[in-house]
Amino acid sequence: MRIIGGLAAGRLLKVPEGLGVRPTPDKVKLAVFNSLGTFLDGARVLDLFAGSGALGLECLSRGAREMVSIELSEKHSRFYRQNLVSTGLPTASVLLRVQDVFTAFPQLKSAGRFFDLIIADPPYGEKNVGRRSVSLAQKLLDDEVLPQLLALGGLFIVGHTKRDTLELPAFWKERKELKHGDTVMRFLISPA
Repeated sequence: MRIIGGLAAGRLLKVPEGLGVRPTPDKVKLAVFNSLGTFLDGARVLDLFAGSGALGLECLSRGAREMVSIELSEKHSRFYRQNLVSTGLPTASVLLRVQDVFTAFPQLKSAGRFFDLIIADPPYGEKNVGRRSVSLAQKLLDDEVLPQLLALGGLFIVGHTKRDTLELPAFWKERKELKHGDTVMRFLISPA
């Protein structure tokens, strides 16, 4: 794993061994960030299911000015912190919260926080043929507080496996969908 663009391009990222983390592949990251273009310049970013930092640190490398990253696992958070330091990116621009993302949403709302980009590539759910998805990606889409954290003109990008058929609630509108292998990245806005 590595940072693929921006100030820290080429810097390697460490990830924990085992099946507990599934970093977003470089090809998927490249497609997502090419689609974003200059959108990240000066952006405030909320990085959900941050893992070892593959998506969030890419945002910071490409010009985000402020980032809140949320990761439940203390082990993965340690890797995130090590990767942040090793990339040479500005540590003062990052707030890493070790907690459940769904607990964080009302806290961020109460604090009056808004984000230009919310990005999430959560652990994949199981195949859901013939029934509604119960994956973390679907749970994110169903959360009514999450769209309230988007700034005007903000964008929510959520990743999921193609075998996980998601339903979009009325408070989300899809702008774009990228497919790479088993991964689908959906670009959403809140029409409200």
